[in-house]
Amino acid sequence: MVTPVNPPPLDRTSPPQRTDAWRERAATLPEGVRVRVLRAVYGDPRAAAELVPRLTDRQARGLDPLPTDPAGLAPALLRERRAEIRALPDNTRLLLLLAAADQYPVPTDAFPRAVMAARLDTRSLDAADAAGIAHAGAGGVVFRDAWTRIAAYETGSPADRRDVHRLLARVLGGAGETPWRSWHRGAGAPGPSGRLAADLGAAARTAATAGRFPLGRALAERAAALCPEPSEQARLLTRAAGYAWRSGDGERARRLAAAGSEDALSGVLALRAGNAGEAFDALVSAADRTGCDAGAREGSRFTARTQAPATHLLARATEAAIYTGDLRRLREASRVADRLGIVPPGTLGGLVAAFDGRYEDARDLLEAAAGRCGPGGDPTVLIHAGIAALLLGDHTRAATATVRAAASARARGTPVTVPQAMEFRVYADFWTGRPRAGEAAATDALWQAHATGQDNGACHLQAALAMFAALTGDADLCRERAASARSYALARGLGLPAALAQWALAVLDLSGGRFAAAAARLRALAGFGPGHGHRAVRHLATPHYVEAAVRTGDTRVARVAHADYHRWANAVRSPDDLALSARCRALLTPGAEAVDHYRVALDLHSHGTRDFERARTELLFGSTLRRLRRRAEARDRLHSALEAFDSFGAPHCAARARSELRALGTPATPTRTGPDNPTGRLTAQQFLVARMAAEGATNREIADRLALSPRTIDHHLRGVFSRLGIRSRIELVRLIAEVDESEGGATG
Repeated sequence: MVTPVNPPPLDRTSPPQRTDAWRERAATLPEGVRVRVLRAVYGDPRAAAELVPRLTDRQARGLDPLPTDPAGLAPALLRERRAEIRALPDNTRLLLLLAAADQYPVPTDAFPRAVMAARLDTRSLDAADAAGIAHAGAGGVVFRDAWTRIAAYETGSPADRRDVHRLLARVLGGAGETPWRSWHRGAGAPGPSGRLAADLGAAARTAATAGRFPLGRALAERAAALCPEPSEQARLLTRAAGYAWRSGDGERARRLAAAGSEDALSGVLALRAGNAGEAFDALVSAADRTGCDAGAREGSRFTARTQAPATHLLARATEAAIYTGDLRRLREASRVADRLGIVPPGTLGGLVAAFDGRYEDARDLLEAAAGRCGPGGDPTVLIHAGIAALLLGDHTRAATATVRAAASARARGTPVTVPQAMEFRVYADFWTGRPRAGEAAATDALWQAHATGQDNGACHLQAALAMFAALTGDADLCRERAASARSYALARGLGLPAALAQWALAVLDLSGGRFAAAAARLRALAGFGPGHGHRAVRHLATPHYVEAAVRTGDTRVARVAHADYHRWANAVRSPDDLALSARCRALLTPGAEAVDHYRVALDLHSHGTRDFERARTELLFGSTLRRLRRRAEARDRLHSALEAFDSFGAPHCAARARSELRALGTPATPTRTGPDNPTGRLTAQQFLVARMAAEGATNREIADRLALSPRTIDHHLRGVFSRLGIRSRIELVRLIAEVDESEGGATG
């Protein structure tokens, strides 16, 4: 049985009791499973509530893919829809069957031509319209909902279905319509056919080359169903799994991949939703075998023309090592590259050099990788450019590369890559003074990661959201997100999100004046091994560790950590890293001698982009000046820090600045949103809803993304309009665009 290419959003309103039943059952599921259940049933809460009890324990825990057969998703709902279809006149059912075959599971837009070719009378659709089942639209038939369309197709007899597919194939005669014609020919076939399977396989390759991966998946899967040869059938299913993965259908990809045993695909799936250590092994093995096989075919060791697949797999292996935090294993990938005679990805070589302490070599290799961030490039290359830029402390270039990676992925028809790009974009958003906008983008990316079956990436984004909550002072939310991220990460050996979540908790402690707790958390980062901690995160957190350690009087280890941090900052010549190194030196220097180091830090900050850390430097400097009784300059520094924290939406940091000002006997500037940032009047949830609405999402689509009811979204939007003093979505779009423009060009 065939099933849909891409589940569309829900297009009807469900009664409250159906929604309540779904919410009650959804509470027992992990967040990622909840999102994918709703997506699998086209956003229908009744179907979702019906599906949950039918899940196996492993499916309910997200360990096995969800069912894909509509009859197994919501059989009771489908029976109701079928009964409604069967009650219609024969001519009406035939038109609905033709329309459904034209739309499901592959949309081909051939219904009007088929009606004309068969001389069918579309007035027969009046009965469906009167029953509220479907009506005629400009381009064909508009069904009441997705389940009605499925029922219209599956109610037809096998012979009738074959007939309408053959009719649709006949009218798709255009030069560019070959893949869709092939689909209908395959769907109309009565049984296995090697020739037809080969034609469908070729059409699948053509569709995938054009970036139409959902169509390529459907063609390859149908080719496998018609193929009489088991080994070729397995290859076709593996191809279908790969196409499904790229199109963002992670559940189907996992189900199809189970029929094959390809290391490359297994490695990618494990990287994004399994054990990252196992993913590394599979990807390095696949790269080695791919390279050797290609070299043997070419009659030489390796050639430039054939190195791309192996290089791509080594890039993926690099990502697996980054996720686990086991950077020592990168040497294995580097040795494979040497043996194959190919140039390893820049991030691979750069990380190996950094791990070996060869910081200048690491800088040069990472700089070369970061430079490959031009628009329209390969999304994986652009993501690695962003990672390299982050390691170099170049947040502007990191933001540019990752935004371009997401745009390129969308343009190439591979939405699965978009949330991965956003995972690394958030690091730039942490410190550049846009925590609330970054939080909104990360929340949207979290939903995309879950929807596309990338729970490892979702875990990373959950840890990032914990950091945003720490920066904005939402202690309960920070702890909740950090606990969720660490629980998932530790079970799957994901050192990167585990360490990031730990760092977020330390930032929360540091901002709240709990210096001993912050120091203990950050010290633990150094002791955690792969799968629990991360050397790169430990390095990035050094300035916070130094601050916490100084406040607790334990500076011995902090001085060692700062020395290494300073050596890296000098090697990469990042103004932000050098500024933070100078701040560390100021904290480690007693009395008035610290003042010059703070001045150096602020001068360097003026050439960087980490505005949040600049404000923290001003806060620390102002506090030092107050203790040194330099009241006038202390007041200026503290007022500057307070204004910045207010604009960033960081009330806990602003409270510390006010406390310092009160100690000076100086009135604190009241919190201001400023006329250029009216969104400061919104809560975090209101801001997220406002941004999605401004980007064109309907209330129903926003509700589906946030797992809320449309009524709640409507309530939030009314609050947004009231607080912003606007009356329409058009005004909201304009206002959000103006705020984004005023917040600066972080995307380059």
